Amino acid sequence: MPMELTTRKTAGVKKAFLVVGICALIPLACVAVPMFMIRPFVHQGATALQVALVARRAGPFVAGLCVGCALGMVGWGWGETKRWGARLGLALLLAVTVAGAWGANYNIFETMFKPYDAPVFAAASEVPVDSDDKVLAVRIGDEAHAYPIRTMGYHHVVNDVVGGVPLAATYCTLCHTGLVWDRRTDGKVLRFRLAGINNGNALVKDEQTGTIWQQSTGEGIFGPLKGRHLNIIHSDELTFALWRKEQPEGKVLKPNVQYELEYDAKDWDTRIVRRPLVVDTRASGIEGHVLMLGVEAGGKAKAFPMQTLLTAKVVQDTVGGVPVVVLVGPDGASVRVFELAAGITMVRDGDTVMDAETKSAWNFQGCATLGPLTGRCLKGVESHKDFWFDWMNHHPGGTVFKG
Repeated sequence: MPMELTTRKTAGVKKAFLVVGICALIPLACVAVPMFMIRPFVHQGATALQVALVARRAGPFVAGLCVGCALGMVGWGWGETKRWGARLGLALLLAVTVAGAWGANYNIFETMFKPYDAPVFAAASEVPVDSDDKVLAVRIGDEAHAYPIRTMGYHHVVNDVVGGVPLAATYCTLCHTGLVWDRRTDGKVLRFRLAGINNGNALVKDEQTGTIWQQSTGEGIFGPLKGRHLNIIHSDELTFALWRKEQPEGKVLKPNVQYELEYDAKDWDTRIVRRPLVVDTRASGIEGHVLMLGVEAGGKAKAFPMQTLLTAKVVQDTVGGVPVVVLVGPDGASVRVFELAAGITMVRDGDTVMDAETKSAWNFQGCATLGPLTGRCLKGVESHKDFWFDWMNHHPGGTVFKG
């Protein structure tokens, strides 16, 4: 073979190696960048988060182009050399490119936490939940569902329908936050999956539009529906025993036997508080893992320390000019918030909650059961538990109950 032709073929093989090598690196970067930037126990800056989400969204398309380009260059380089060592090298680089492309199309955030794609429900007597375990409880019309938090802590998201309403029950154990969101938006019924984490709070992604949503606020932070907010569906975090008493005909999410061994242990919340913080709360004077009950009313937000509420049993205050009362349930662990009518003051008399004005007795459902106001019920106010670092991060103008 003439020297000139040999030199040209050698240069061609080197070019093929260079191009295929670049094609292998790009899909790997589309996987590695989001994994590195959207990971637990590190702070995510706004720019870094956007870069990671762009890489994640563009990854499948870019990786597909790289696979096509790599295939062409490997075919060309294969013909430029008869050395099997060089051919093997090109083949290995092509395999890396294909593997990277597969990773770019795979939801890497569901590697550790598998989705519960077809949730199964059963009567309370058929599901192994301890009486003092917490459940995220929803009732719409005549239908009531309970989602055990130790189950939700693994799956993070359960797409469900209750009372004819498509909803997504979500739970983020890192910030101790359970919320239920309406899956209907712009005439579409969305279906959600875990999509990563942002400063200690879960991100979810809908399959229909590819929008990324913040779990603790329901806000679209990236994608076609950025800036939109999901509608919240009222839920309570109750002990299983109390929920069973209130909803004897309700249904409970059964564990997915395939992943049951991965579910959180009973002491999950005490272990979580030992994890590193990703939001600096020192300026607030409050440790980041203090558990709060977040309440929003009248366009304002206020955080109530859970330990204060559980000790006091009844706490009355105003949020955004709206008078509210926080009641602790008969189990001593569950809480609800209600809007108070003007002129009503709630007090404790032993284990009984009554209003000071008429001496009517009120139950944990916010209804008067004895006295002149019997049958009258208070309007519920949305609230949910949240570690201070997460509540502060998403409610920077909020206040804290100091009473």
